[in-house]
Amino acid sequence: MIRVLLTTTSFQDTPGRHHDLLAAAGFELVRERGPLSEARMRELAGSFDAFLCGDDALTRAVLERSRPRLKVISKYGIGLDKIDVASATEFGIPVLFTPGVNHTTVAEHTFLLLLALEKQLLFHCDSTRAGGWQRRTGHELCGKTLGLIGLGRIGQEVAVRARAFGLAVVGYGHYWDDAFAARHGLRRAATLDEVWAAADYVSLHTKLTPQTRGMIGAAALARMKPGVVLLNCARGEIVHTADLVAALQSGHVAGYGADVLDQEPPPADHPLLRLPHCLVTPHIGSRTHESVQRQATCAVENLTRFLAGQKPHAQANTC
Repeated sequence: MIRVLLTTTSFQDTPGRHHDLLAAAGFELVRERGPLSEARMRELAGSFDAFLCGDDALTRAVLERSRPRLKVISKYGIGLDKIDVASATEFGIPVLFTPGVNHTTVAEHTFLLLLALEKQLLFHCDSTRAGGWQRRTGHELCGKTLGLIGLGRIGQEVAVRARAFGLAVVGYGHYWDDAFAARHGLRRAATLDEVWAAADYVSLHTKLTPQTRGMIGAAALARMKPGVVLLNCARGEIVHTADLVAALQSGHVAGYGADVLDQEPPPADHPLLRLPHCLVTPHIGSRTHESVQRQATCAVENLTRFLAGQKPHAQANTC
């Protein structure tokens, strides 16, 4: 019997047909509550034929220890930065993933964070819950400029919603769809500095790579408009935490809305959890019933197709 390690909590906690598909496959299923650390993955490595994983630490050491039994990794989601794809390729382990399943949900979550910051939602809800009636003056989105870093599926969905809110949109990224940009009135920036100079709001929708790790640091923040609001539904490591904290404390950055952190889950003393103009959600931007079922179904289908000798929906490497 094929033994599968399932670690994704949203998969396990959300009802839907993905559970029926997985049960029908007849695997020996072992469940863990991820994301799992490298240490825990090393403990489990070597006794599974497949990983059905989320953001667990699949390092070279873990993959090497998983050989020769591990035949395939089916990633639930699109971010592959926690998987050493190069080592998986070297070891002949296919890495499957699920593009195109969460862009609507993450785009909506981006605006949840932005609106909550600009309307000071938490302050006002906390005030009324406590029996008070304290009020602060917020800001309209209409007439402002949104800078998008990354114009893939999620970035494009954010752009569509931004135009509906009356925002001008300037975008920067390697991928650019001219027809989409013309249809939705997007302006392409030639440099990041062009985005920093124009944007009242900056939203990150790029992958974590060696080039993007820490790209939002002191130098980039200093070039942004005073009072900029920064949004991050991509990866926490794209932002240099200490530099952001300093910019928030000085007031140069008026607010930070994030669904991701550089440490997940964060330690209790993580500096971004204590700042009044910082709003952090626990990496649930794609955790809706609709999105979870799409991702989970795709991840299970990838796994069952591969093991049946069929082509999966998407594979990140060639083995």
